[in-house]
Amino acid sequence: MTGQLVELAERVWAWVQPDGTWWVNNTGVIGGGEPADGTVLVDTCATEQRTRNLLDAVAAATGGTPVRCAVNTHAHGDHTYGNSLLAPETAIIGHERTRDALASDPIIDGCPPFWAPLPDWGGVTRRLPSVTVASELTVYTGDRRVEVRHPGHPAHTPGDLIAWLPDERVLFAGDLVFHGLTPLVLMGSIEGAMRALDWLAAFEPAVLVPGHGPVLPAAELPEVFAKIERYLRLVGDAARAGKAAGIGPLEAARATDLGEFAEWPDGERLVANLHRAYADLDGGEPDLVAALTDAMTYNEGPMHTAV
Repeated sequence: MTGQLVELAERVWAWVQPDGTWWVNNTGVIGGGEPADGTVLVDTCATEQRTRNLLDAVAAATGGTPVRCAVNTHAHGDHTYGNSLLAPETAIIGHERTRDALASDPIIDGCPPFWAPLPDWGGVTRRLPSVTVASELTVYTGDRRVEVRHPGHPAHTPGDLIAWLPDERVLFAGDLVFHGLTPLVLMGSIEGAMRALDWLAAFEPAVLVPGHGPVLPAAELPEVFAKIERYLRLVGDAARAGKAAGIGPLEAARATDLGEFAEWPDGERLVANLHRAYADLDGGEPDLVAALTDAMTYNEGPMHTAV
């Protein structure tokens, strides 16, 4: 399995990997006006092979222009493990919380059997951001401006970043947006994820690149955002009903009719999202292992990954 470069503007591409399920992400490629200006990546990939596929495609499209820096939109390994395959002189930019999370990430050292088939990581190793952001930072490649911004609150994770090209009106949203598959907010916030949708809409992008799923033109954004918000409200309502009934997140998920969202792949994320919603109601943090164990139980087996 490999991805494809989708041109969004002159010397700006999205690297889209189907089918966008667990551990299979999208990335961004931003070139300057001249080859010597260098390239900015938005995220890497989970495995050595997927990252090498990306880097080979980038080299072919840009004429071998060096990658000057890479922006990590958040800490999850599908967007960051390929950092280690970039040249040593390439700067890695990430939120402060992303650096902290990657430093303590246990999965890169030994992935638990929650997924099947387990990703073939290859030669990836832990590489943390060398430049950290608290709220925002501007990067230039030649005259092309790339604004790196944090929404100001947890959403998908505490350390989410987006990359915004104001002149081209291209927005790389990371996992603040899942297009056509079930969102995941286990490590973030239900309410924060909904607020982030309004924040993203306010940019009025001409095109948005989600962390997973097909590229979104402006005309489709209102419908897609409204559906994601309805899903997140369903999770919140199910959590409140489950708490009132005295049942746990797994039982609450089994009692929830997914309705219009049943068509989305990775539906077992409902359980993980309910663990987050329960924790939000309690003012605490979810047990990640318990959440993924319950999601696998709901799924009646390991969760699907692409080969």
